[in-house]
Amino acid sequence: MKESRWPALPLAEWKDTYATLHMWTQIVGKIRLALSPPINHFWGTTFYVTARGLTTSRMPYARGTVEINFDFIAHTLEILTSLGETRSFRLVPRTVAEFYFELMSALQSLGIDAKVWTMPVEVPRPVRFNLDEAHSSYDSEYAYRFWQVLVSVDTVLREFRSRFIGKASPVHFFWGSFDLAATRFSGRRAPERPDADYITREAYSHEVISQGFWPGDGEVIKDAAFYAYAAPEPAGFRDQRVMPSKAFYSGEKNEFFLMYDDVRQSHSPEQALLEFCQSTYEAGANLGHWDRANLERPAASTHA
Repeated sequence: MKESRWPALPLAEWKDTYATLHMWTQIVGKIRLALSPPINHFWGTTFYVTARGLTTSRMPYARGTVEINFDFIAHTLEILTSLGETRSFRLVPRTVAEFYFELMSALQSLGIDAKVWTMPVEVPRPVRFNLDEAHSSYDSEYAYRFWQVLVSVDTVLREFRSRFIGKASPVHFFWGSFDLAATRFSGRRAPERPDADYITREAYSHEVISQGFWPGDGEVIKDAAFYAYAAPEPAGFRDQRVMPSKAFYSGEKNEFFLMYDDVRQSHSPEQALLEFCQSTYEAGANLGHWDRANLERPAASTHA
């Protein structure tokens, strides 16, 4: 049972699929960005985990609303409108350019005009979607495993989020960085970042502590891992002892990490992840002098 809910996800085995899927999700994400009204910290552009994959949720367009879903069970991309119209195509090995043109053609057939910037973000050496012939891998088994991990992580992060009554993000998937995250806010504005780009300034306009899951980069973080960071980072944060014992601080990333395999192979992955989230939050909140008494729900009333 533990194996099925927390499957192995070695980056070396699916890195090409990851790279292709990252670009596919960015295309869909930019459609969401084009159609949806702006929400603070770019929350209006993210995806959500579903019982079958990932969804944009409903987005407005001229004739109604539309949602786009990645189905990692049937391995299809589905477009659904409030008028009852649908379009779908299979998720199979194909270039990013082919995926882009098929998706945009499907939207146009529904009368949906979404003007997107075709340049990927948050990746080295980006190539425009309509020109990307290099990324074309899709291993359905690993796409399915990745989604299974997201389901398990989403469940734990929702439990963790329920303990906080201050401002908190949904548990949501960022297609730019390709991670599932939940963020808590102290309620105070953060120092200005005058040299940062607009996205970074907006994302970190207020004090935050964030936890999430990421497939890794094969370099600094060689495999899938959970992360936690505080922004701005209070003095002494990186030196705090957090749980479980295998968690560590990366000076290169300025974040705490706990490798996914260490969680997956533990006696209780859910408990191990909750310990990581809670201990890293407490480290940041205590050192950052957050008003914890008024921001947290008493443990006994979590499910009241």
